[in-house]
Amino acid sequence: MCKQLEVTRAAYYKWLNRKPTEQEKENIKLAELIKEYDDRFKHILGYRRMTSWINHFNHTNYSKKHVHRIMKKLGIRSVIRKKKKKYIYSTPETVAENKLCRDFYSTAPNEKWATDVTEFKIPGEKKKLYLSAIIDLYDRYPVAFVISTRNDNKLVFKTFDKAIATNPDAKPIFHSDRGFQYTSKVFQNKLRDHHIEQSMSRVGHCIDNGPTEGFWGIIKSEMYQMYEITDEKSLRFAINDYIRFYSNERPQDRYHCKTPLQVRTEALVFGEPTQYPIPKNKRIEKYKEKWCA
Repeated sequence: MCKQLEVTRAAYYKWLNRKPTEQEKENIKLAELIKEYDDRFKHILGYRRMTSWINHFNHTNYSKKHVHRIMKKLGIRSVIRKKKKKYIYSTPETVAENKLCRDFYSTAPNEKWATDVTEFKIPGEKKKLYLSAIIDLYDRYPVAFVISTRNDNKLVFKTFDKAIATNPDAKPIFHSDRGFQYTSKVFQNKLRDHHIEQSMSRVGHCIDNGPTEGFWGIIKSEMYQMYEITDEKSLRFAINDYIRFYSNERPQDRYHCKTPLQVRTEALVFGEPTQYPIPKNKRIEKYKEKWCA
């Protein structure tokens, strides 16, 4: 065999009796963890979150580069997000200025809320479900959400009423895009009745409502991987259960591997909210240096 494979007998016996090194054992252990987490969470984890979650749940200290290298060897990667379609905007009744000004940092719950409506196609049918949600910018917790087959004023009004019902003393800056529901005078009267200040994104600047757009991106990337969706009933279940998972079970790096519900509960119970600064984005900083000087 050695002669046919052009391997020396000494090399063969050295390989035969060789014991794996400690580093190789550690790599094998890490590879098993990566495969386990990738399978458990239906391929939604990139190398950054894979590193955070493995270290958090197993009390380890693997580096991102180490995890990335093993993932590439295994051919494991996170799901790819699809591009969004372009929409035609309607003429608004009345608009508010962008008072949030992309300042997405909040020092306590119920200081800043952001909202939007997104759509989901029902498999095998020419119908859609619409999800309206309001998230708190302090902890990224969905304070209220409503699912409907119609994208109308009732959907947005019901979401707002649910948020106020669970947070009756809240007086946040309320930020949205310029959708017809938010520019309607009826909705603006509802905000005024609760002494809530309104803020709106500028036309063609979706990043003005970045946290909510990011929330939609997370749902649409991960939910379709984690659930088998075949009809309206299964789609409704998937949306409800994924938001429960996102709120209660999905740790986030910014919050030191705590879930949004944990962060919110700690802030409301102890009365002295922990500060979680938004990490700097190197790509955005580089863009600003080039174009905003």
